[in-house]
Amino acid sequence: MKKPVMSPPFFLLLLLFLGFFFASYNLLTIVVRYRSGEASPDPVVGMPEARRMAGLSMERLPFHVALTATDSPYSRWQCRIMYYWYKQVRGMPGSEMGGFTRILHSGSEDGLMDEIPTVVVDPLPAGLDRGYVVLNRPWAFVQWLEKATIEEDYILMAEPDHIFLKPLPNLARGGFPAAFPFFYIKPTENMKIIRKYYPKEKGNVTDIDPIGNSPVIIKKSELEKIAPTWMNVSLKMKDDPETDKAFGWVLEMYAYAVASALHKVQHVLRKDFMIQPPWDSNVGNSFIIHFTYGCDYNMKGKLTYGKIGEWRFDKRSYLRGPPPRNLTLPPPGVPESVVTLVKKVNEATANIPGWDDGR
Repeated sequence: MKKPVMSPPFFLLLLLFLGFFFASYNLLTIVVRYRSGEASPDPVVGMPEARRMAGLSMERLPFHVALTATDSPYSRWQCRIMYYWYKQVRGMPGSEMGGFTRILHSGSEDGLMDEIPTVVVDPLPAGLDRGYVVLNRPWAFVQWLEKATIEEDYILMAEPDHIFLKPLPNLARGGFPAAFPFFYIKPTENMKIIRKYYPKEKGNVTDIDPIGNSPVIIKKSELEKIAPTWMNVSLKMKDDPETDKAFGWVLEMYAYAVASALHKVQHVLRKDFMIQPPWDSNVGNSFIIHFTYGCDYNMKGKLTYGKIGEWRFDKRSYLRGPPPRNLTLPPPGVPESVVTLVKKVNEATANIPGWDDGR
């Protein structure tokens, strides 16, 4: 006696039902993040899995890499290392990295024009940044977006002190830009100040992501809307003594987060976007090293943060010129992230022509 066979129509209906269920569930999971009090304040959405389950397109979506910079020696040597590693990983499997632009907001050309693709834009009017040079960043992006021809539909906003560890795919699939969550960007803990720029009628303070503008992968069309607001909010924040005192050097980051919320743009938060030595010990599956913090250790491999170590790497040690080639590696016991950082710097400086000429 033959076993009964499920009829094709019923089987197809079952497949359609399951597909619709999983797609709807995952889309809701992405959208309803960081909203309720029960949600984690530092969520991470695994976009590749969410894309697969939600049936989102896996087509290649290249993005343009853009960073803002000055013509100072300190900025130049970081840009050279960053661009070196961009070139190393851009063509590798898994990469969706497109073109590259250094947005130079010093108002005039410098010695790296032939080495790094560069667009020159104007700085803010004299005195407007009041010594906070980062305030030029949103203004630089506004000008660049207006004057440049950008072939890609997406943009990665990066920084000179970023080093690519491996090929970077477009993490912004599914209609959401991707950003790194910073533990020190806390909109809900600064509600009184935030409400000066994001009034109640605009929405809940939890609408504001705990991010800065970098690293962020975002649609060019969205950034074109956000950038002018980001600039204006930054200037207003800097002009308000209470805000300036509370936010300090991360003021412009808060301004980007607020500007995004004002335009109803929310980001998928990706902890794997980057690591920040020495606080992140392992490289893991991260795409970028951000070497913003100083790394100080004694010769036993113990961190001596706040005190100059027997061994150290701190980008601020090289304000007037580039670090020398072949930096001494950290002593045994220092975390993998710090060792990797120094090795990456050494490889770049060993292969960049004319490194020692101080360009």
